[in-house]
Amino acid sequence: MSLESLRIGIIGAGANTRLRHIPGLRAMPGVEIAGVCNRMPESSHRAAAELGIPHVYESWGDLVRSPDIDAVVIGTWPYMHCEVTIAALVAGKHVLTEARMSSNLAEAKLMQEAAEAHPELVAQLVPSPFGLESGPALQRLIGDGYIGTLREAVVIGADDTFWDYSQPLHWRQMTNLSGKNVLALGILHETLMRFAPPVTRVFAQSKIFEPERPVIESESFEPATVPDSMQILTQFEGGGRGVYLLSGIVLHGPGKQIHLYGSRGTVRLQFEDRERLFLGHPGDKSLHEFEVPEEDQGRWQVEEDFVNAIRRERPVGMNPFSVGVQYMEFTEAVQLSAERNQPVTLPLC
Repeated sequence: MSLESLRIGIIGAGANTRLRHIPGLRAMPGVEIAGVCNRMPESSHRAAAELGIPHVYESWGDLVRSPDIDAVVIGTWPYMHCEVTIAALVAGKHVLTEARMSSNLAEAKLMQEAAEAHPELVAQLVPSPFGLESGPALQRLIGDGYIGTLREAVVIGADDTFWDYSQPLHWRQMTNLSGKNVLALGILHETLMRFAPPVTRVFAQSKIFEPERPVIESESFEPATVPDSMQILTQFEGGGRGVYLLSGIVLHGPGKQIHLYGSRGTVRLQFEDRERLFLGHPGDKSLHEFEVPEEDQGRWQVEEDFVNAIRRERPVGMNPFSVGVQYMEFTEAVQLSAERNQPVTLPLC
């Protein structure tokens, strides 16, 4: 495909699409944002005017079938990802799908099957932004044996995002829109997957502390169906153990962090305000912040990777659909464990 002929269609021009995908794609030579379709016609026309997109499609089906579109960026809520992704691949379009991958594991597997049926097309998932900057350095340290054998992992995502019960119900609190995922569980687990062995067992509990929330521009209330608090115990291949704390209803909470405790050393990643990497070995008085050398720093390059994969310059690194199926299987196992109040073994049958 020539540098002049890559035309991108946007389905769901939401916050992340506006902040990252559209600027990132436009920074690539020969790429045009050629069309857009949002949930409502008014929103589509407003987005086109605000973002300088030349064509508005009345439906996402029209966009994916259009001969004037070569690739599709899907920025909708997760409940639409499966249907739109499969339709786009069947129509011969390359696909970049926003995380989380889908509503559930079954949909994720259908998406992967569709991608495998069209190997000539690029099917890419937006990765977790956490750990991108420190990731190459941390992977090198782990590969060199810095922490030794992983003994324990601690994954924390605890803040006051949903503490104020008077605030309107958010789509992330609605299972029918967000699917089987709780708070930052999927995005933090995907980050952990880069540095830790696969999980083989989960035992979870969850709680909805505020069961009803007001509805935007209405005097009515609707139930929140996604937990606002969850705790998980895990086991890893090799025998390590993990503890997850997810909460959206704690004031002055610790934010988002990942800790790795090994037989030789400790690593802590913190993601509030800016990404910070802390290390510690025997003899150190405390953990010390590690300044990642410039040559070891990673960065956000999702849109660049997508375009380069389409142009056959290099394959998708972060993330192919297979990675999404892995983290969707984990979130599904967590959901099953919380519902059954018993451990669940991975992989799921």
